[in-house]
Amino acid sequence: MARARTSRPAPRSPWRRRLIVSIQILVGLAVLAIGALVVAVYVARSQLPSFDQLKSSPNGQMIRVHAADGTVIVSLGPSYGEWLPYDRIPTVMRDATVAVEDRRFYQHPGVDPIGVARSVMVRYERGRWIQGGSTITQQLARNVFLNNQKKFGRKFREWILALALERKFSKDQILELYLNKVYYGGGAYGIDAASRKFFGHGADSLSLSEAAVIAGLVKAPSNYSPTADAQAAVGRAGVVLDAMVRSGAISRTQADNADPQGLKLAPEPQQNSVRYFTDWALPQLDTLIDETQAPLEVWTTLDLGMQRAADAAIRSNAPNGAQGALVSLDRDGAVKAMVGGKDYVSSIYNRATQAQRQPGSAFKLFVYLAALEAGHKPEDTIVDEPVTIDGWSPRNDSRHFSGQVTLRTAFAYSLNTVAAKLGQEVGFTTVADMARRFGITTPVNTHPSMVLGTSDVRLIDMTRAFASVAAKGVAVAPYGITRVTANGQTIYTHEVDRSHVLVAPSVAAEMTDLLQTAVNTGTGRQAQIGRPVAGKTGTTTSTKDGWFLGFSSGLTTGVWMGRDDAKPIPGLHGGTAPARAFADFMKVAVANRPIEQFDTQVTLPEWQLEPDEESYFGQPDNGAAMVDEDGNPLPAQPQAQVGDEQDGDGSEPPQARTQPQQQLDDLIDRVTGRDAPREDRRGDGRDPAAPGRQPLATGRQPLPPQRQLPDERPYQ
Repeated sequence: MARARTSRPAPRSPWRRRLIVSIQILVGLAVLAIGALVVAVYVARSQLPSFDQLKSSPNGQMIRVHAADGTVIVSLGPSYGEWLPYDRIPTVMRDATVAVEDRRFYQHPGVDPIGVARSVMVRYERGRWIQGGSTITQQLARNVFLNNQKKFGRKFREWILALALERKFSKDQILELYLNKVYYGGGAYGIDAASRKFFGHGADSLSLSEAAVIAGLVKAPSNYSPTADAQAAVGRAGVVLDAMVRSGAISRTQADNADPQGLKLAPEPQQNSVRYFTDWALPQLDTLIDETQAPLEVWTTLDLGMQRAADAAIRSNAPNGAQGALVSLDRDGAVKAMVGGKDYVSSIYNRATQAQRQPGSAFKLFVYLAALEAGHKPEDTIVDEPVTIDGWSPRNDSRHFSGQVTLRTAFAYSLNTVAAKLGQEVGFTTVADMARRFGITTPVNTHPSMVLGTSDVRLIDMTRAFASVAAKGVAVAPYGITRVTANGQTIYTHEVDRSHVLVAPSVAAEMTDLLQTAVNTGTGRQAQIGRPVAGKTGTTTSTKDGWFLGFSSGLTTGVWMGRDDAKPIPGLHGGTAPARAFADFMKVAVANRPIEQFDTQVTLPEWQLEPDEESYFGQPDNGAAMVDEDGNPLPAQPQAQVGDEQDGDGSEPPQARTQPQQQLDDLIDRVTGRDAPREDRRGDGRDPAAPGRQPLATGRQPLPPQRQLPDERPYQ
């Protein structure tokens, strides 16, 4: 009997064994990965904030700026509307968001595998990432906890957080968080802020068309913003409506009846001159407070009524092609109005706080302060005559000299030779120190021409100096922020320091005496407003800059006008357009303030107005060719030839003088007791008929300071 043959199993292929082992390893790794993922998700879940905490945490710091009356004038940073609970969010808004951003939102666990696979496929076809397949939950995780960097590590953390969010919160809670926190452009976070910004009403009353526009913004807020590109916004809204039809949220008829193109947008707030003030004030928060997260409410000194008046005054008075700036300070330094230019939209450059320009005769404030502190009195006399200091020869705008005059007269009519003499007497370094003492922060040169304002200054610094004189010599520091609150708690309150005395009260009173004379009878007469005003004009040669600074009823205001390119402006003088702008503004600003008399009231005669242009023999500009960049004097230049308009000795013949100059000369003669006609004398103050005579100023008796001539009248 033959033996039965036993069958042996075929030997396994080594490749098959390797495949099985590989699969087992992969399964093991997958199990480990899933385990690790589960652990990571639940660890992340345990560390997530509560729902209430997520509701209260903003995505950035919002700053709301209030005027003095509490009106919100500017909102900066992210804007948050009212938080809308899930049941108050319109159904069309929820459906539109889900349809266009994550149509499988209610089916996936936080990460959509189909969306991820589609994203990978597009990446393979296009060679770059076009879409990320992010779900609403992932976007929420990214917006709240992460950033927008397109890196795999960030994407993996995003998945972990999205899965954790789904484990901790319901779908309704996640959608509520998303719709109240996602960024919709224009600084608006959340649907309520977006609805108010673009449509002017809260999100709880959104229509289908409005919801489609807002839902379409999430993909690219800057591209689809209706205020930036209305056509793009309408086109994107059509995409949202089609997605809603495909998802079954609305019918095709409803989509066709929607009219995104017919929506009326809320008007954009005007970027008016208030922004000059906020651009200056808000950077100061960095030094005032440490809070960088909580929303801030910033309360300021700005008076909206005064701001409107300041805007109108600059726009209506600044010459064509010229810019203008205005700063107004209350007696404690509070900035009540600030205009940095004629139009903030066309130029954000703040000429009130940033521009550095020559102040002309307005700088004589510091010359006379130094002289008064040295012992001079307003009624002291001094000879207005030709003077040369270190090769520099100043001249008066009239091109003539008035002989012996009081300091009050010299200041009122901005006699340059007198200012030069006073500067030489007290010391040009002393004058520079006085300017720095009163708040001039820009460099001040000590060349003799500095007494006529050849050093660049800022308008806000000059206004501060005049305000300190108005405060009887006590330092005034401009400020714009009164208090700051965060989450209802006051974290900063401004305190006014009145302890820094700059000059004695008597010196400030005497300076005020001179300043009110300049307005009452001198170069600043167009700044009169029907109540006591003290102030000073300033004009640079070639009429490149015009200034007026003054105070009344506790309010100090400075005005500057000129071109940004420093080209001459025909007819611009400190006593014309700037003085008129000052008057227009102050009439409104002090209307509800009590009239305040100054300590000293003057009764000088009302002479003819004379612009106070600062000029130099043979020099076309305000000292520009007299000193180098370091303030050192340059070699004297030959006197310019002016043809028939000057004699051989540099004096003007009678016909070359303007009528206002002639009238001013004659009036100065009358007041100083000089009877000889002006046209019979040379510009050097000597009688041409008697070459050997001494200057006519010699031996002349000064006019008593309070004497009232027949044509005088007291200040009204």
